[in-house]
Amino acid sequence: MMYREIGQYKTSYAADQQIFSLSQDRWVIVVLLLAAIFLVPFIANDYWFVAILIPCLSLALAALGLNILTGYCGQLSLGTAAFMSIGGFATYNLVMRLPEIPFPISILLAGIIAGLVGVLFGLPSLRIKGFYLVVSTLAAHFFVQWLFDAIKWFKRNNPQGEIKPPPFKIFDFVFNTPVSQYLLVLGFVIVLTILAKNIMRSTTGRRMMAVRDMEVAAEVMGIPIARTKLLAFAISSFYCGVAGALYVYCYLQLLDTKTYSLELAFASVFMIVVGGLGTIMGSFIGAAFIFLLPIWMNSTFGKYGIDPSQIQNFSKMIFGALVIFLLIVEPNGLARLWMRAKDKLRKWPFPY
Repeated sequence: MMYREIGQYKTSYAADQQIFSLSQDRWVIVVLLLAAIFLVPFIANDYWFVAILIPCLSLALAALGLNILTGYCGQLSLGTAAFMSIGGFATYNLVMRLPEIPFPISILLAGIIAGLVGVLFGLPSLRIKGFYLVVSTLAAHFFVQWLFDAIKWFKRNNPQGEIKPPPFKIFDFVFNTPVSQYLLVLGFVIVLTILAKNIMRSTTGRRMMAVRDMEVAAEVMGIPIARTKLLAFAISSFYCGVAGALYVYCYLQLLDTKTYSLELAFASVFMIVVGGLGTIMGSFIGAAFIFLLPIWMNSTFGKYGIDPSQIQNFSKMIFGALVIFLLIVEPNGLARLWMRAKDKLRKWPFPY
């Protein structure tokens, strides 16, 4: 079968610590990456780039950031949209006020700024947890939204509420086509996903998972609880900040505090719950499912004359029912179903 391990021996510690232990997994990932980089730009049209691929990748990156905080470290949060907005507004101000800085560097600096703000809002996690921490991060969302609306400096005294951000530009090359913007977003997603995978396999990631599983036991073992939680908030906010910049500059191309709504924060939570808490792959599965389901329902039922608002309400009902179903049947999300199927393939034809 596809995942048979016969003949694959580990002869060194480095080989045993590979991200993908099976050669089949490595080849599948290589083929998918090559297809995404070299094949998709030639076969997909502008609609696929603008309406599907770019937003899906951007939201998957934000879901990955939230998954690092909630899925791996166990810290509940509804501040994803707030940190995304910090990344978007920070990128805009860096580009407009410091035009000599290249766009990719501006995005990374905006992510660092969002990470620093995330540490500040992560301080309550040192004393509170659970529902009270959710309320604290929710307060951060409203505070950040008020801050960007009240202080006109962040919008460069623009009298209009909405801002048209400038296009991406590296030297003389402008990322003003859907293909170039897709490749830019894809590059950020690939690099940051590999980085997240390695962080979770490092000492830092293991400390986060220990805090998630049992905080008292982790403290007894000598794990610095405060530093681990704040580091989780910093890394998560960094990912959300980068995702927020890409979401605005490559997808919406319109910067406003209403862009990063509370609905977006709840959607990020649904993404990691449906996709799978504590899994890298679950962030991408959840983002694709949550974002593509309304599009599929509109294209399928819209041709029958059904009101789009009713379709949208019906899709929200499906989201809620699916979340309840997964919490009962499979709390680890859709990613766990794929892991089970792969495990059965590795053991086939034996039943156990």
